[in-house]
Formats: sequence, C-alpha cells, structure tokens
Amino acid sequence: MTNPGMDADIYDAFIEQLQRYVRERLIPAEDQLEELGRVPDDILAEMREMGLFGVTMPEEFGGAGMNVSQYVGFIREIAYASPAYRSIISINIGMVCKSLVGFGTQQQKEHWLPKLATGSIAAFGLTEPDSGSDSAAMKTRAVRDCNGYVLNGTKRYITNAPFADVILVMARTNAEALPKNAHVSAFMVARDSPGVSIGKPDGKMGQAGSQIADVILEDVHVDGDALLGGEEGIGFRAAMQSLDNGRLSVAAASVGYAKRMLDAGLKYAMERKAFGEPIANFQLIQAMLADSKAEIYAAECMLADACARADRGEKILVEAAATKMFASEMCGRVADRVVQIHGGAGYLKEYLAERFYRDCRIYRIYEGTTQIQQLVIAKNMIRDFAG
Repeated sequence: MTNPGMDADIYDAFIEQLQRYVRERLIPAEDQLEELGRVPDDILAEMREMGLFGVTMPEEFGGAGMNVSQYVGFIREIAYASPAYRSIISINIGMVCKSLVGFGTQQQKEHWLPKLATGSIAAFGLTEPDSGSDSAAMKTRAVRDCNGYVLNGTKRYITNAPFADVILVMARTNAEALPKNAHVSAFMVARDSPGVSIGKPDGKMGQAGSQIADVILEDVHVDGDALLGGEEGIGFRAAMQSLDNGRLSVAAASVGYAKRMLDAGLKYAMERKAFGEPIANFQLIQAMLADSKAEIYAAECMLADACARADRGEKILVEAAATKMFASEMCGRVADRVVQIHGGAGYLKEYLAERFYRDCRIYRIYEGTTQIQQLVIAKNMIRDFAG
C-alpha cells in the first residue's frame, strides 16, 4: 500500500526551515557539542520544540507522519551537520518507531509513540558482547514471572544509552535457537526500571557528541504489556524490519555528511594557492572533486529508488543493504579524498577534514557492517536463482 506521507508543500517548507537551522544553529554549535560530549541542552530543547523527535510518528500519536522518502530526506539534511544531531533522534524516528508501528499493540502505540514524538529518548538494545547479527548467540534472557517477565543480560554499544528514557530490548524467551529466530522477543523497558543500569560511555574514534554504552539488566521485572505486540518470538523480525529503515538512515547520513565534506574540500581547494593559483585548477585535485560528486549522486539515486519501493509497500531487504553498503563506503572515500585535498593541513585538528575522517568511519560498521550487507545481498541472490 502506497504511503503518501506529509503534504508535499508542508514538507518542502519544513526542509527549507531545517536547512537554515542546520547551517545557522547546529553547525556553529559543533565545537561546543564536541567539548560537552553531547548535544547541548538548549539545542535539544529546540529540536524537541521543532518536532524533530516525531517526524515519522503517525499523526494520531502526535507525529508528522513522514513516509520513508521524506524521512530519509530529513536525515540527509540534518546529517549535513555533526552526526551527533542525527544520532540523538534517529533511534526514535527510525528503529523504535518502525517496531512499534509495525508490531506494537494499540495500547503500546498509545502509550509510547506520543512520548517519543515529544522528545523522550529511545535506545535499541540488540547487540551484546558476544552477539550482534548472530541472534543464536544472544544471551539476554526473559523468563516468565507471574504476569510479566524477568530480564537478565548485557547489551553493548547501545547508542543513546546514557540519555535514554526507554530501551527496546531484544531477549530470548526460549533457551533453544528456534527456526526463523522465534526464540527472540522484544520488550519496551523504561530506563528507570529497578535493575537497569548504564555503563560508562565508551571512548570512540569519532562522533564525540554522541554516546554509546552498555545496558546492564539485572533481574529487571517488566509487566506483560512490555512484550512487543503481546507475542513472543517476533522480536528478531521486528528488529530486522526496522533495520531496513536504520540502514537507509545510515545511507542518508552518509550522503549528507559526504556533501558537507565535499563542500569543505571544494572551499579549501578554491582558497588554497600553490604555484600562484588555486589548487582547484589542478587536474588531479579536480579528479578527486569530480569522483566525489559522482559517487554522492549515485548514492542519492540508490536512496531515492529504495525509498520509493518502501513507500509502495515493497520489501527492500536487498535494496536497503545495497544502498547502505555503497553509501557508507562512498562516504569513507570522500572523507579520504577531502583529507588528501587538504594535504598536510588535513591531518591537523585545526581543520574539519580531520574530524570528518574520524566521524564517518562508523558508517561502514553499524546497522550491519559492509561485510554483513554483502552476505545479505549475496544470499538473496543465490536464493532467488535457486527458485
């Protein structure tokens, strides 16, 4: 079924406003964000006031009701600034919203979606110390207890964990690894539930303004209505379907940040002189600029196609994987070229090229590494060939 999303004129006006906000407010605050290690409180309040935490929530629950194409366009614009701005809202409007809308009970939607739309911060608890894409190795357990469940386990590298109000936790409700990952269920767990603790934020290569940490669950009791969809065994399916959106979000972020990097590289090449003229006049510099422009365009075309398919109701497992793989790898190549265009200056913290290079490296890792995307694509090719 086709998803029309927001009214086109309203969406266009919103994007224009967002572009101004990104350039006039978010980018100038990046140094402060880096120093604090988080999005400044005043900016967070502004983002809530603008409704940025609820752009994909259905309108009946207080959101803007963007479709996939509009959501990805929004991510592309906000990701022109520091990745931390996207990170703080992306779990809300991507994976957790998708899981609740697609699998949640009416009661769960009515309880959680309005909270998320107005800025309660969500985290997505799938990865563990010994498991990520391998759900059979998941150790977090949810054991039935009276009218609910008791959860025990540790989740690792959880984005927004230090700030989260609610965590969508994947846990096994069956000790055995069942077909189609039916041993995995999902639970909406309030951050302030007794037994939930958050580890020390991890030091990272880049993206200093966003934080990841362990989520430790020790005899955490949740009521039965915390079980996503009121049904055991659908957690992994919800996670994988929401990961399609997550992968498109990372692809869009890769495109947005690549544009920012290329703009910085072009500006430097126009201003930096060598042998009496701007280095932008040198053909080998032009080649790096041109290759970057062409690859960004290719990623944009892939994004547009994958999103259009999603909005038509088509399955996009392969398209999302291919788009995320190409766009994130493209972003890394653009970052490398921009450092190269800067020459020695690109290795100095004084210049943004150095931060860009560190910030974008994670795009090839989270929401499934490039290698996982390759496996997803190839396995589906083989399955389709075999009939």
